[in-house]
Amino acid sequence: MVNSDIKALIHQLTLEEKAALCCGKTAWETLPIERLGIPSIVMSDGPHGVRRSPDMASSSLPATCFPSASALAATWDVDLLYEMGEALADESIALGVDVLLGPGINIKRTPLCGRNFEYFSEDPYLGGELAASLINGIQSKGVGTSLKHFAVNNQETERMTISAEVDNRTLHEIYLLGFKHTIRKSNPWTVMCTYNRVNGIHASEHRQLLTEILRDNWGYEGVVVSDWGAVHDRVKALEAGLDLEMPGPQDHRAQLVVQAVQSGRLEESILDRSVERVLGLVAKAQQTPKADTTADTNANHTLARGVAGEAIVLLKNEGNLLPLDRPNTLAVIGLAAKQPHYQGGGSSHVNATQIDIPFEELGMVAGDAELSYAPGYTMEEGFDQILIDEAVAVARKSDVALLFVALPPFKESEGYDRPDIDLTEQQVALIKAVSAVQPHCVVILNNGSPVAMQDWIDQAPAVIEAWLMGQAGGGAVADVLFGLVNPSGRLAETFPMRLADTPAYTNFLGEAGRVYYGERLYVGYRYYDVKECDVLYPFGYGLSYTTFEYSNLRIDQPVIQGEEPLIITVDVTNTGLMAGKETVQIYVSDVDISTVHPIKELKGFAKVFLEPNETKTVTVPLRASAFAYYDLGSGEWTTKSGRFEILVCRSAADTVLRETVTLETENARPRRLGRLSTLGEWLANPQGKDVLEPKLATLFAQLEDLEIDLVGTRLYVGDILLETLLIWFGKDLPASPEAVVAQLLAEVETAS
Repeated sequence: MVNSDIKALIHQLTLEEKAALCCGKTAWETLPIERLGIPSIVMSDGPHGVRRSPDMASSSLPATCFPSASALAATWDVDLLYEMGEALADESIALGVDVLLGPGINIKRTPLCGRNFEYFSEDPYLGGELAASLINGIQSKGVGTSLKHFAVNNQETERMTISAEVDNRTLHEIYLLGFKHTIRKSNPWTVMCTYNRVNGIHASEHRQLLTEILRDNWGYEGVVVSDWGAVHDRVKALEAGLDLEMPGPQDHRAQLVVQAVQSGRLEESILDRSVERVLGLVAKAQQTPKADTTADTNANHTLARGVAGEAIVLLKNEGNLLPLDRPNTLAVIGLAAKQPHYQGGGSSHVNATQIDIPFEELGMVAGDAELSYAPGYTMEEGFDQILIDEAVAVARKSDVALLFVALPPFKESEGYDRPDIDLTEQQVALIKAVSAVQPHCVVILNNGSPVAMQDWIDQAPAVIEAWLMGQAGGGAVADVLFGLVNPSGRLAETFPMRLADTPAYTNFLGEAGRVYYGERLYVGYRYYDVKECDVLYPFGYGLSYTTFEYSNLRIDQPVIQGEEPLIITVDVTNTGLMAGKETVQIYVSDVDISTVHPIKELKGFAKVFLEPNETKTVTVPLRASAFAYYDLGSGEWTTKSGRFEILVCRSAADTVLRETVTLETENARPRRLGRLSTLGEWLANPQGKDVLEPKLATLFAQLEDLEIDLVGTRLYVGDILLETLLIWFGKDLPASPEAVVAQLLAEVETAS
């Protein structure tokens, strides 16, 4: 057990031991120091299951495989994710794991990222809320987490070397905001840096990210751990704020640190700081004994089924084909019906404790229906018309055809990006052929991120998105198809009409080692809003077997002052015949836009369960941060006075109710004035305006001779430098234009 006085313990460590503590002992363990009673701790890949393996190459021990992150996000259910987090903690404890490496919350900048199935959303607020709840569930039982990948990890191509070139406002408002939100709501034990570079600097050596933003600004006090193999210069990484390098052993890295301290290149206090954090992590982990208990994997399998059912999104349901009304004959088509595609490839791959087979689960809930099967396609590249013909024959003889269509592993995985968003040629031909002969056709999709559907969506009357659904997903699909579960999933990412419509289309992958984030703030629905671009299915979209109505929107503060949260309430009524869940989505729109800004942004949501004819009042608080933006001039988050619309929505494309509020704030941070500031910037700065306006008539006396009204022409001259205007129109100035501007700046500084 670690000495409770960590600082005293540090003084007992040799320099060599300190350096070694900041590198792993093995692929998954930290270094123990037996002479001082310092044990090692064990880390394991996650986050949708415990991937406990003795080394990098061995297969992992059995564990529950929950749905992947893209599915979890579609639940929009923070309570459910907390419960799943508790289950993950139970299995971590049983398997001797101290820190589960996840969740991953990188923004889905493009549907082509091969690792999107491991990430939550295109929206930082939604991703942050869900990640925080999952983390709180895991850590509530004494198991740590690792929030990853920090930061701007949005592609697998050249993932260890590519530099994500992103401006500061976009960085803070889109790619860092989810991390900030998660850290402040859940305080993960560790944060994992990403492989890639950010604006030219490797994330493992990025002092601005790891120290200035993460620690100094956000107040994070936990351990920063490297992604496995992400460190290139161990000394620079320590200086930047990276505490623990993984995997181990890394004896030569530790020796480099020792030499840097001995030579004076690295201050020993910097090393001590990281050692203190690592020892703090070890001490925290040791408070919960591991591997002396067992987890209830049967109960967790049942939970995984419930999570998968909540994640399923009903995309289309013409003629209320679903839920199925006990057909006599049922054609089950698609290889994934018997060989379920339930998780992604790469480091998150879990050795499932058991696997529900969709075909078998359907047989259990379909009553006396006769089930027939045809594979329809393989998971290999190529085209086989015979398989399609067999499927058509089966479908023609049945009352209903269920097509299980899974995106093959060669299409998406960690380690490489998707070449397109298409299903295979074989799968598209299969859907077309089956739906042509069977009007009662349901397509069930298994994929980690959006797929194109334009070629066949008009022919398929019903479509459900089941994602990478985890080991119990086969049962969950059966539950939804037969109405045992009313689908309540909502998309956490936009499904575009075609790849060419996506925001990063012209910039994705980059060139010469750099990828430019030219779309800036306009990621996901933010982009489709401003472009007025049609999408296949919008962010937040999902159907139900019942219907809901919204009414009686109330906002407690029509004029917002101070830091008190804005309380929004709205009544939701289930107007259908089946109990179901509705997700109320609250977006904020800046009416008096004075900066580049998305048309609207998600700032709150709540999921509510309603019996038929039941009405409930849903309450969503919005804090001041819901109205803030990152100001490039001051380099800080700020708010400005003005009008904002509160939008109550079913999805990003379906606003139900709206109300306007006014924000009155003194937090606005005007752009800092300098010699090259324009007249408009001077007049937009309160101190600058107070100093300049009384002098305008004197400074620009020549304007009277020219019969030019400076005030009336501000829109014209507002973008001209004040110094230039003095050169053009100044008369009898007391000094040179440069000196006059310098004096005005001095007066502003005094006034401030």
